[in-house]
Amino acid sequence: MGSLLQNKIAVITGGARGIGRAIADDFIAEGADVVILDKFFPDDFESWKAGKSSGGRKILSRSLDVTSTSETEQVCQELAKELGRIDILVNNAGITRDKLMMRMSEEDWDMVLAVNLKGAFNMMKALTTIMIRQKAGKIINISSVVGLTGNAGQSNYSASKAGLIGLSKSIAKELASRNINVNCVAPGFVETDMTAKLNEEQRKAMLSVVPMKRTSQPSEIAGVVTFLASEKADYITGQVIPVDGGMVM
Repeated sequence: MGSLLQNKIAVITGGARGIGRAIADDFIAEGADVVILDKFFPDDFESWKAGKSSGGRKILSRSLDVTSTSETEQVCQELAKELGRIDILVNNAGITRDKLMMRMSEEDWDMVLAVNLKGAFNMMKALTTIMIRQKAGKIINISSVVGLTGNAGQSNYSASKAGLIGLSKSIAKELASRNINVNCVAPGFVETDMTAKLNEEQRKAMLSVVPMKRTSQPSEIAGVVTFLASEKADYITGQVIPVDGGMVM
C-alpha cells in the first residue's frame, strides 16, 4: 500500500466505472477513503467495492444526479456531516451525445452541458465551503483533449470540456489564497465503455493523430490525478495536464 493520500477523504463523481473507478483504485491503494457518486452503478460494482473494502479503506457510494443543484447540495451536506471533512474532489462524471451540429437536438446540447459542466460547478460549490473551513483541499476536474482542440461531431462535448477548463482556472484564482488547488486533467483516447462504442474507422482516425499510436488505459489517467491530489502538487494550480500520447503538444 502507498501513502501519497494516507487517511485523506476523496469524493469522485462518475466513479462507478471507467476512469472514475481507476481513480478510486489508485486513491485506495495510496491510503485514501473514497466516496463514489454516480447516477448508475454497473452490475459488478458491489463486488468491486467489497473486494476493495477488505483492504481496510472506507468506501462509500451514493446515487446522485449532479445536474440537480438541490440533490447535489443535500448529498454533499450529508457526506460532510458523516465524514467530518472532504480533502479531495474529482469531477469525473461525463456523458457524450455525439452528432454533427446540424443534426444535434437542443436536448443533446443541454444534457451534455448539464452533466459535464454544470455538474462540476454544482459539486465545487457544494464542497468548497468545507475545504475553505479546513483551509486545504484539492479539486481535479477531468476535461478532455477535445476541450483544447475541438472535434467534429462533438461540439457539445468539446464545449463542455473547454468550459470546464475555463471554470477550473477561474475557481483556482478564487481559492488559491485559501490553500485549495484546482487543476484539470485532459485525457486523450482512453479505453473505456464510452470509447468502446467507436467503430473501427473512428478508432483508426483517432489513433492516426496520436504520436504514440496507442490508446491509454484508465490507470494512466488515474496516476496523474493521484499526483495532483497529493502534497507533491501543492504548488500547482490552474493548470491543464494533457494525458494523450502526444495528441496536443
